[in-house]
Amino acid sequence: MLKPLIAGNWKMNGLKSSLTEAELLVEGLSQGNYSVDVLICPPATLIDRMVSVFDGNAISVGGQDCHANASGAHTGDVSAEMISDMGATFVIVGHSERRTDHGETNAVVRDKAEAALRAGITPIVCIGETLAQREAGETLSVLGDQIANSIPPGVAGDQYVVAYEPVWAIGTGLVPETSDINTAHNFLRSKLQEIGVENADKVRLLYGGSVKPSNAAEILGVAEVNGALVGGASLKAADFLGIIAGA
Repeated sequence: MLKPLIAGNWKMNGLKSSLTEAELLVEGLSQGNYSVDVLICPPATLIDRMVSVFDGNAISVGGQDCHANASGAHTGDVSAEMISDMGATFVIVGHSERRTDHGETNAVVRDKAEAALRAGITPIVCIGETLAQREAGETLSVLGDQIANSIPPGVAGDQYVVAYEPVWAIGTGLVPETSDINTAHNFLRSKLQEIGVENADKVRLLYGGSVKPSNAAEILGVAEVNGALVGGASLKAADFLGIIAGA
């Protein structure tokens, strides 16, 4: 069995005062016996501060995006090396909001994942279908194309994470039936094997999209769901701890 990874994506939320929630998370985890890996991906402005808050605790910190290049004339961008230099060990790449808002293609996402690996941090490669694609019956073909072309070739499965997030479920409160999640995750595992990923059985497949304390246990109970990528519910320690408890 793969150890579940419960990752929180704070997106463009959080100021210095928000670190109180990180401190409450540390306190809450110290009071329970949780057999999961815990990760918070705050905005880049808080990465180093959050690393300090979590120092000595088994909570990882990650970035939300990185540039494909290590350095250069890319105003406003952050490289994977910079994220690593701040103490982070993960980075999200290819989130649907990046794909939509910034026109990121599978090739761009793959390059960013390669940059993360170059910098020695673990990429969380996001994939997912839109509502229109779902209604057209294209979910599996879309996921197959994204996973085959967003993951760097020749990289063993224990070096990255894949997060399946139906675009129509992110922040909407809508969640697929567990049978649909099961179908998608089984397909992804089979696709990884089909494209020849070494140690395909070691890729942690996360589910994301309106995960909250009330549905976490059911979602995380699906066979090939190896954790969750959590958005809004990760901003409050109490809610995030409720999801962690569901694992």
